Amino acid sequence: MATERQSPVRFRIVPFPDEMQHGVVVSDYQLQWPVEFTEIAATLQTTLGNLALTIDHIGSTSVPSLPAKDCIDIMVRVRSAADGRLTERMAEIGFRLRPETWNRIEISNGVECRKLVFAPPVGARTCNVHVREAGAANMRYCLLFRDYLRADERARTGWGNFKQRLAQTVTDIFDYGQIKAPATEVLMTGAERWATTTAWAGDSLPA
Repeated sequence: MATERQSPVRFRIVPFPDEMQHGVVVSDYQLQWPVEFTEIAATLQTTLGNLALTIDHIGSTSVPSLPAKDCIDIMVRVRSAADGRLTERMAEIGFRLRPETWNRIEISNGVECRKLVFAPPVGARTCNVHVREAGAANMRYCLLFRDYLRADERARTGWGNFKQRLAQTVTDIFDYGQIKAPATEVLMTGAERWATTTAWAGDSLPA
């Protein structure tokens, strides 16, 4: 199986004004995270209808017992991220398209993959909604990250400890992301070995 690599973020995020107060706090796993994902996902499904092929809980809050920042990461799998109806429908419920041009493209295994990222409405529960195309390498990367950490206790514990120690000394969210990026690549090398050993196919669309 070919190794899929996600290029580290090399540009600063431009947060919306209401997001400026958020620093770096990595807390212990919270039981309400999957519940809150389900609530947001239901709203997104109603809004996007058949544009959303699946809505997945991704990122660290999707991994039971893993410490994480208190921000729910959600991935919407679509046929095409270039479909203008996506932004229109998300705007109808107050979700804001992140403005960075580089946030529209991810490089996985040398392949450019389209995406969109939306911030929640002002005052809403902190989350990021990532729109990626079904079958794309960047979509696979996120699901493999989640499933590997769910399955491998040693990797999960090590990753959680690393993030908590990092957050204690690096309080700037941008610097935190830059330092974490190469460590994520190391983690994903193990994830790829696990995927090969287990014949993981968690990136397939549900029947």
